[in-house]
Amino acid sequence: MSKSRLATALNDGLIVLPEGPIRVMRPAADYDLSMFARENLWIDTGFKPDAVAWSGAGYSLDPVDAPVTIVVVPRAKALARAMVAEAAKSTLVLIDGQKTDGIDSLFKECRKSLGDLPSVTKSHGRLFWFGGENQFTDWALGDPNKGENGFYTSAGVFSDGQVDRGSKLLASALPEKLPKRMADFGAGWGYLSDTVLKREGVESIDLIEAEKVALDCARLNVPDDRAAFHWADATTWKAPDSYGGIVMNPPFHIGREGSPALGRAFIANAARNLTTSGHLWMVANRHLPYEAALNDHFKEVKEIGGDGAFKLFHAFRPIR
Repeated sequence: MSKSRLATALNDGLIVLPEGPIRVMRPAADYDLSMFARENLWIDTGFKPDAVAWSGAGYSLDPVDAPVTIVVVPRAKALARAMVAEAAKSTLVLIDGQKTDGIDSLFKECRKSLGDLPSVTKSHGRLFWFGGENQFTDWALGDPNKGENGFYTSAGVFSDGQVDRGSKLLASALPEKLPKRMADFGAGWGYLSDTVLKREGVESIDLIEAEKVALDCARLNVPDDRAAFHWADATTWKAPDSYGGIVMNPPFHIGREGSPALGRAFIANAARNLTTSGHLWMVANRHLPYEAALNDHFKEVKEIGGDGAFKLFHAFRPIR
């Protein structure tokens, strides 16, 4: 889909690219960049699975001075605006996205400031472009904000500005004493880890988080020497030493699509990273079918509470 918009604009001569490298901001691993020379691209992403995929395919993740920036619009509006502000430091800015991700409203906002802008609409999305003159500085991301709850969050992170209800339920259900060596899979900005470190018996916790912006917030929210921070994919993370306990509120979206497979992958890898007597505490949306996966990977599984929207599980003794 993205290829057709970019290819149309380039092949029809609608865009003439200046010489030099091209920065591509937050492209998903399946975003099509085949119309460009690989050695001419800088992939700029804070999402670890995509970073691993692009690096493995031979693309550079190292920053360079790029006269052209392509913004691949994310779902989070504030993050998209911040990316546009950053991209506007380039000579030429191309913004590409799907209607479902808000590309048309972003196009409208940019036109309000810059006047008529050229664009290509195709495959339920839009590509538009303009010359960068450091516009939209008021859209810049800035430092993480400290909310009324005392936690720092930032645009684009899950549950920006508030404590997720599911995580709050899980935190209240954790036992007063926890295993010495803990981990938080998909730690986000650190709410569950902060709770874990307040429990008796905890000597260390690894925060495993795929989104770099969220992990940066977690460093501010969990200023504890017992905490270690890892920019990593929780579905593939391999700890050097097994954990006695893991907490998690796994995501269930891959891009725009809901996918219970992601949560199942979290469960499977949690089991692999626990000791034979290890414990998993997990919250999930009530409609998601995780019971089978939990029973496939743990000898004992209990539902320990929840509400109309969420269910809480305690699983222990992983199956080897």
